[in-house]
Amino acid sequence: MSPTPTPKGHSQGHSQGHPQRWLILAVICLAQLTVLLDNTVLNVAIPSLTSELHAATSDIQWMINAYSLVQSGLLLTAGSAADRYGRKKMLVTGLALFGIGSLVAGFADSTGQLIAARAGMGVGGALLLTTTLAVVMQIFTPDEHPKAIGIWSAVSALGFAAGPLIGGFMLNHLWWGAIFLINLPVAALGLIAVLALVPESKNPQGDRPDLVGALLSTIGMASLVFAIISGPAHGWTSARVLVTAAVAVVVLGAFAYYESHIPYPMLDMRFFRDRRFTGAVSGAVLIAFGMGGSLFLLTQHLQFVLGYGPLEAGLRTAPLALSVVVLNFSGLTAKWTAKLGAPVSITLGMVLMSGGLASIATLSGRGYAGTLLGLVLIGGGMAVAGPAMAHAIMSAIPPAKAGVGAGVNGTLAEFGNGLGVAVLGAVLNARFAALVPVAASSLPAALAAAHSAEERRQITHAFSSGLETSQLVGAAAVLLGGLLAAALLHRAERAGENTDAEMAVAR
Repeated sequence: MSPTPTPKGHSQGHSQGHPQRWLILAVICLAQLTVLLDNTVLNVAIPSLTSELHAATSDIQWMINAYSLVQSGLLLTAGSAADRYGRKKMLVTGLALFGIGSLVAGFADSTGQLIAARAGMGVGGALLLTTTLAVVMQIFTPDEHPKAIGIWSAVSALGFAAGPLIGGFMLNHLWWGAIFLINLPVAALGLIAVLALVPESKNPQGDRPDLVGALLSTIGMASLVFAIISGPAHGWTSARVLVTAAVAVVVLGAFAYYESHIPYPMLDMRFFRDRRFTGAVSGAVLIAFGMGGSLFLLTQHLQFVLGYGPLEAGLRTAPLALSVVVLNFSGLTAKWTAKLGAPVSITLGMVLMSGGLASIATLSGRGYAGTLLGLVLIGGGMAVAGPAMAHAIMSAIPPAKAGVGAGVNGTLAEFGNGLGVAVLGAVLNARFAALVPVAASSLPAALAAAHSAEERRQITHAFSSGLETSQLVGAAAVLLGGLLAAALLHRAERAGENTDAEMAVAR
């Protein structure tokens, strides 16, 4: 297949798809899985880090947050860089940075070194998350996009389920640094495979670098995420939260204004006039809000209420990921989406997810059966709604801006997850504080302060009630997100808006 100028903006052989596209998809999904595992695997190592590195609570928080802060702040910039300089180049750079960061983290002998290494891994993670989805859009034909994005999305669920399991297994047999060093062979294999298989693609127009936009988006998103994750620990009205939230609002407002007044914007604000894009964006935020917060609460429910250990709790959440993997890898959800259309598919998926969360909230107190039902429903809903939402976002953006589209998709997920954990966690804490019979800020502290078996029973019931309320709030958010996204997408389709990717280039 002879190269021509056109494939730079699209893909090599865009009309037929790259001949090795499914092998390439396997490679980039492996790279993506490594990034996603590091979002959760560190949580199980907290006791080891506390004792071996003499880490304070603030150190632990920065070990976890340095990764997510840097990654979320750089997603838009990383996507823009991939479009301009080449998605293959940025994919290779991301793998290299992630591997180097993992190596430093694995042998860190101080909290400062580990925090710095985690920040470096966040840079690599931002490049990987944006370029993997952008490459998927380039190497597959439009009719294959739903299935390919479904497989790409399934890896996210697999990462969520496998992180605590892998971390727990390795900590039972090896030292804590091994949870980072396991990334090295994957990064090395990914580098070789990407260099050998992945075709280069980039924006053929070669827009000028939007350095001001990159700086504003990075500062704005990092400040916003920092304010969100600081809220539960420091109080939503604390100076720390209010100042960083104000910085986020001002800087992101300046970013939006600047991007709408320059000829080469990193993120074209005109995308938000497209109801297909705004519908998918709105739904993506609310789905991440409900799911991120509710699944964070679920792990506490399994351990504190049902009494499972960390590893057993991780195993008990596996049906959720298995449901997503089976439905997406089999191609069933892609067929359903093609038959039902995006609005109906998103509505169906969100209703299933909302029902699953409600099932966990109302039935899980009777044992694991209600939780299992909820997990299967959530998994089925994620398998249907997640890829349809991502495809709606990506198809509303020109192919030349696929990296930016992936950055938008990733930023929404990071923002929604962080907000969900913070807000639903606050709902839990408020409900728990109102019902608990002793003064305490957490369940373990309250149980330690209890003077009788009856008080301990009341405390456990108060925590369970708080979890139920929070899960129901998450269920309502997911359902609202589905209805809102479906309504906007349906109106866009009825209005016949110009959302086809090829036609979007004309904008």
